[in-house]
Amino acid sequence: MVGARPSLGGVHAVLYALFDARAALDSGAMRAQTQFVVESGVRGVSVLGLATEADKLASEERRDIVARVAAEVGGRLPYSVAAGGDTVKEQREAARFARDHGADLIILRPPAVEFCGEGGVLDFLLRVADGFDCRFAVQNAPRYLGRSLSRGDLLRLRRANPNFDVVKSETDALEIAALAGEAGDAIDVLGGRGGLELTDSLRAGARGFVIAPDVADYAQRVCDVFGAGDYDEAERIYGLLLPVIVFVMQSVEHLVCYGKRVFGLRSGISVYDRAPALAPTEFGLFLVERKALALAEIGK
Repeated sequence: MVGARPSLGGVHAVLYALFDARAALDSGAMRAQTQFVVESGVRGVSVLGLATEADKLASEERRDIVARVAAEVGGRLPYSVAAGGDTVKEQREAARFARDHGADLIILRPPAVEFCGEGGVLDFLLRVADGFDCRFAVQNAPRYLGRSLSRGDLLRLRRANPNFDVVKSETDALEIAALAGEAGDAIDVLGGRGGLELTDSLRAGARGFVIAPDVADYAQRVCDVFGAGDYDEAERIYGLLLPVIVFVMQSVEHLVCYGKRVFGLRSGISVYDRAPALAPTEFGLFLVERKALALAEIGK
């Protein structure tokens, strides 16, 4: 069991995978993105989540992102890495590489049932985490992954291995409230869904959020104001931010098409796609410009 449990409060920005015009991973753009995020005021950096399009990346590219971002973050902020793979061996190797490069938190996804073997999902996750000296999170995202663990499963996992003390809950505020109420201080609940229901999730007991960088810094501002007790101001800022969140969070594909382009306009980084990808429409690009301008107005 790890010792102290440092705070995971606030917003953790999960980086996009950025490609060049030939659809190769663009290390320069990834470096610029990391610098932009670290300097934006968020409380953590995360990679290889759904926004990072990890399923499109070769294993060498995933390792390259983990290592390069770790070097850029340089221990200044908590660093979390999603460890993918369909087998225990694959996820353990990904987790070990992440830990060797300074990851503070390893995020695991419940595997598809056909990859679990006879022991089931909980046994799979426990075998992945066995012997590691770091914190683990489970990503509970039934809408995006098509599978999840129940609140009872998450508590059983925590009792079986105390390092499972974080849940990345891509669920509504009602479910976050139920989980936080049952788990108490045993589990840190982090919200997601791009910041949908952000203020209600804070009221429900979310300690922080893991969301893409297009709005992460503004979401952090909402968290700061809310944490200071100025709930009306937090709701005002969130009300301005919400149309952008709703626009980009229609689906994961919509996020990596349009959310990435909103971020590109904000950061000055050119955005290219790697197939298969949702192609932006002319009207969609028009809306991207409007949403980027709306965010700029919030910043004034």
